[in-house]
Amino acid sequence: MTNDATTTIMKNLPVGPLGLIALPGCEGLVGHVDSYLASWRKGRPMEVSGYQKDSYLIDVSLPRFGSGEGKGVINKSVRGDDLYILVDVCNYSVEYSMYGKKNPMSPDDHFQNLKRVIAAVAGKAKRINVIMPFLYESRQHKRSARESLDCAMALQELTSMGVTNIITFDAHDPRVQNAIPMNGFETIMPTYQFVKKMLKTENVTIDSDHMMVISPDEGAVSRAIYFANMLGLDVGMFYKRRDYTRVVNGKNPIVAHEFLGTSVEGKDVIIVDDMIASGDSMIDVARQLKERKARKVFACATFGLFTAGMDSFDKAREEGIIDRIYTTNLIYQNPQVLRRDYYVSVDMSEYLAALIDTMNHDASIENLLTPTVKIQQRMAELKEKK
Repeated sequence: MTNDATTTIMKNLPVGPLGLIALPGCEGLVGHVDSYLASWRKGRPMEVSGYQKDSYLIDVSLPRFGSGEGKGVINKSVRGDDLYILVDVCNYSVEYSMYGKKNPMSPDDHFQNLKRVIAAVAGKAKRINVIMPFLYESRQHKRSARESLDCAMALQELTSMGVTNIITFDAHDPRVQNAIPMNGFETIMPTYQFVKKMLKTENVTIDSDHMMVISPDEGAVSRAIYFANMLGLDVGMFYKRRDYTRVVNGKNPIVAHEFLGTSVEGKDVIIVDDMIASGDSMIDVARQLKERKARKVFACATFGLFTAGMDSFDKAREEGIIDRIYTTNLIYQNPQVLRRDYYVSVDMSEYLAALIDTMNHDASIENLLTPTVKIQQRMAELKEKK
């Protein structure tokens, strides 16, 4: 953390003693966050009991009965603490036993564990904050038929249990926060982290003559516009032409991607989206950009789910359709993904630590949410080198 940021947050006393709770599946990420916090705070002259520690992690356990039912247990006093509970609802690598069989945890299971821990600390902690990078049920954010509004119900459930702040990243539709208008809700775009990593990894010229930002569909336009504005680039957009006479796997199949925008010929292009699921749409968009004579294609998504594995991406890389894929470590990363030489992981642990540190001091997080100045500084440094 910079000296300016430290000076700003040091003006406020902490809300309460800091406590970190890592739910199953995100221990590695939270461990890095904890290391940053411990390192930063050891160098501060803050005379507050429990401020400087070797670790802020609070041990919890989530045992299950033979039937598969479970409970949450806090193994340390949290009375008066300012708690930050981190949960990765997408981590399918975590398993639990039920009737003697191993079952991978679903998003529903992770969310239930979150509620168990909140119930265990309710009435003891001074403040409960939930950091849920991939917002639970965020893809079910609006009602288009006789169907449930799962994301809104989940948010209301958390706040009714005493959660003060909910922090998420790149929510599928930020308007879901309207379900809890009287509570703290932040959806954060990791644009600066992507830019910083790309500048370290790629040899590219970032200006409107050499680069362009592409939205893979109409839903990601605002995300692409924000990314492009930060870098001073033009925007192009694909829209999905669907067959509304059929339903396949719960949705109308895509017939084609149609492009709107200026020529991409000879330019490097960045496809920006919130997530890569199966990757079919991302690869199709990349293929069409290459057909339009784009020079290099970079895919940037906050969450890399890769639900259909990496075979299709391997093939796309061999065919020269996609040059690089960037996703964050905010959710579980399959070791098979990390082994790909065309994949780059964007580390968010230092940012999370800065966010928690600032919130614990009850200071403004505006500069962390809108990193315009940082991005401009990076761009200026790049121009000086050239």
